Amino acid sequence: MVEFKEGSFDIVVIGAGHAGCEAALACARTGLKTAMLTLNLDSIAFMACNPSIGGTAKGHLVREIDALGGEMGINADRTAMQFKMLNIGKGAAVQSLRCQSDKNAYHRRMKYVLEHTQNLRIVQGEAARILVKEGRVCGVETTYGGIFDCRAAIVATGVYLNAQTITGEVIKDSGPNGFAPATELTKNLAELGFGVRRFKTGTPARIDFRTIDTTKCVVQPGDGEVYPFSFLDDKVPAEQTDCYLTYTNRRTHEIILSNLDRSPLYNGTIGSTGPRYCPSIETKVVRFSDKERHQIFIEPEGADTLEAYIQGMSSSLPHDIQRDMYRSVAGLERCDIMRYAYAIEYDCIDTLDVKPTLEFKKVENLYTAGQINGTSGYEEAAAQGLMAGLNASLKLRGLPPLVLGRDEAYIGVLIDDLVTKGTEEPYRMMTSRAEHRIELRQDNADFRLTQKGYDCGLVTKERYQRYLKRRADFSEVMRALEKRLTKEQTDGLLTAHSLPPAARAASPAELIKRGISLKDICGATGILEGCDRSVAESAEIEIKYEGYLKKGREEIERAKKLEGRLLPDDIDYLKIDGLRLEAREKLERVRPRSLGQAGRISGVNPADISVLMIYLALNGK
Repeated sequence: MVEFKEGSFDIVVIGAGHAGCEAALACARTGLKTAMLTLNLDSIAFMACNPSIGGTAKGHLVREIDALGGEMGINADRTAMQFKMLNIGKGAAVQSLRCQSDKNAYHRRMKYVLEHTQNLRIVQGEAARILVKEGRVCGVETTYGGIFDCRAAIVATGVYLNAQTITGEVIKDSGPNGFAPATELTKNLAELGFGVRRFKTGTPARIDFRTIDTTKCVVQPGDGEVYPFSFLDDKVPAEQTDCYLTYTNRRTHEIILSNLDRSPLYNGTIGSTGPRYCPSIETKVVRFSDKERHQIFIEPEGADTLEAYIQGMSSSLPHDIQRDMYRSVAGLERCDIMRYAYAIEYDCIDTLDVKPTLEFKKVENLYTAGQINGTSGYEEAAAQGLMAGLNASLKLRGLPPLVLGRDEAYIGVLIDDLVTKGTEEPYRMMTSRAEHRIELRQDNADFRLTQKGYDCGLVTKERYQRYLKRRADFSEVMRALEKRLTKEQTDGLLTAHSLPPAARAASPAELIKRGISLKDICGATGILEGCDRSVAESAEIEIKYEGYLKKGREEIERAKKLEGRLLPDDIDYLKIDGLRLEAREKLERVRPRSLGQAGRISGVNPADISVLMIYLALNGK
């Protein structure tokens, strides 16, 4: 094959899914000449599975991406069909925004944004090799012989590496939705020193909406009184598309259980590890045999299509079984399947080979992001893409890296989990993974992160000015809520909420702590008239959870002491006396950057950390 030069770039991004898009935009928007390689221009930002953005903990990631200057939140807002706040009956820490997206519109808008971004060239082609010279990235070669000279590369290949779709007895070399797989790069990654493993995911059928009897389903309307994902957007659309809820039943379960011998998950065809928190319908029926039914959500895929996504019924059963299985569900008795469900297996890497910056430990300026890192979900991928892009850009610009702490962002929790603990199954972000979740709420993502994004050169002046105004408005609201009401206003509010009268006039902040909502206080007194609702909500949360926040911040300060004790790069853990054998091996494998990270490694206990502290003291480090 004849090699030829495609040009010289600062950075080449391999892949144009949700990770690749954020990575390319972060690099190009910070002034670096960037090329983005994709197998197919029609798969840019493609939603291969659920046509939605956000959800439990994932909504937090999207707001953090937006606060740092990323694109996902804006794109989700501008192409949304429905918004819903999940866990509204629970505390503020676990409430999460989710939107039903117009699948095709999401792809089209993101492609438009990429095409009109300065410093960015988009090329359809398959990466075959990452070229390395003296331990450092120097280029990317395509299967057609094209050479992209570059100083850094970001691998964001999603589920395309040696991808195979599996449906019943049929196995095809294919990426999601019939797109071609990437067949050349895995071998090169292994040669470079990556540990490669095989993971699995899947997707349910898409059904012709005209053949669904929605009268047998429960309507799931959107929420009009929620804030959008992006801090640049003021409100969600007034008109939203309905989704629907239905359930599996005994007949559905009988069909599945009587055909397990034809299920690739149970007859040995699929041996790779699938997502624990998004199992197939076969797995749910087998694992939760005591349940008489499972929730199934019917979600329109877009304004320009009749396809409906059947959330909760992911499957790899043969087509004939799928047809009977779906038609056993209330409302789907006469449904026509437009796209059958399938499982997909793909290659990914061991993230213990990756630094907290998402740079590969064995090759300088080579970064990975998204599902190649063993994660599951658009939001997790986009968050990694943004951070890989930013860190690659910062390094090439001679600036310090951006590594977010577990106390600073869900993104920090996500990446720390991956590079410290690794993952033996597709990783999904959950609020329970964040020990400081009361601090890492959706409402304050900009307060936590926008200054950092601005300092990195990614946050625009417009976004930064919005942040400064919101911060000033928040401070003003907090001061206003400390001012006392009249005694008459105080007693009126207390009486209305069946609380005993006060000895003196109280402030709104004091009433909030007694369980009266800010909305009721404002309605009765007229305070904060014209105030931005999201600012008022942040202030109310800050006051309501003041005790928990104070305690949490004290814990964060204690944890920071260990995070601040950096470990030298040249430590030979295998030679430190007093460390248990397992701890030596794990520390040598991960090579943590601080005592705090060392303490989070599986197999390293507090006694091992004490040994490390003594070692540092004795060696003057």
